[in-house]
Amino acid sequence: MNAYWKRAFPIYFMILPGFLFFIIFKYIPMIGISIAFIDYSPFKGITGSEWVGLHYFRRLFAEGDFLVLLKNTLLLNLLDVVFFFPAPILVALLLNEVRAKRFKTAVQTILYAPNFISWVVIVGITILLFATGSGGINQILDNWGLGPLELMTDPQYFRWVWLLQNIWQGAGWGAIIFLAALSTIDPTLYEASTMDGANRWRQVWHITLPGLRNVIVIMFILRFGHIMDLGFEHIFLLQNPMNQDVSKVFETFIYKTGLIQGDYSYSTAVGLFKSVVGLVMVWFVNRLAKRMGQEGVF
Repeated sequence: MNAYWKRAFPIYFMILPGFLFFIIFKYIPMIGISIAFIDYSPFKGITGSEWVGLHYFRRLFAEGDFLVLLKNTLLLNLLDVVFFFPAPILVALLLNEVRAKRFKTAVQTILYAPNFISWVVIVGITILLFATGSGGINQILDNWGLGPLELMTDPQYFRWVWLLQNIWQGAGWGAIIFLAALSTIDPTLYEASTMDGANRWRQVWHITLPGLRNVIVIMFILRFGHIMDLGFEHIFLLQNPMNQDVSKVFETFIYKTGLIQGDYSYSTAVGLFKSVVGLVMVWFVNRLAKRMGQEGVF
């Protein structure tokens, strides 16, 4: 036993920081979930506040804005799954076909760079370019007689602006994991297929994509765990009184009810509802993937 611990101690010691991180910042804060079931008062604390059971969940489902919040959240997530999720895969496939090393490195750097730009800067640049009266692009369009493009105020553009900004910022960075998976594919498979007369398109279809299948399935399952999450900062920065009807989502609703209005119990109940839906979706999609013969997350 002493010999085992002597061998294994460095490994357990390396695991310790990550273990403590999850205990301190993930599991201990879960005690705060109980706030969703009590009429929480900061002065009385969790133990001193009155127990109300499922009152705030019933209030959520009876809320007039609930269906609007659910619709907007699911529509944006649907756009994200249909258009953004395949984007990193496509970027990885295209980069994998580049043979000039210097050119490939330059392209990768350009594609990765937007990930390090904050949403404040990205949305700020968009506003400067497309502001109604003073936006640079709108002034050019107006000079050409085409009229201004109301990207920031017209509700019909909100979802597509959000989606395109997501793709621009995240597609290159998201391709890293797929490029790593591509590096594990046996190169002799490509050599054998070339000898059999397969062109590049057939190699991608019959070798590259099947080699990525397990990673794609796992990432797809994990993505459904965030089916109710869109990222607060990006949505909040794009939101304004003109596009409220299409931009109201659960994240901004929690911010306004919890931090601005001080309704802590209600906002916690909304957050717990989102988390439960995400957990159920992960379980469902994971089970579906296994039934289709794929490897699941668990």
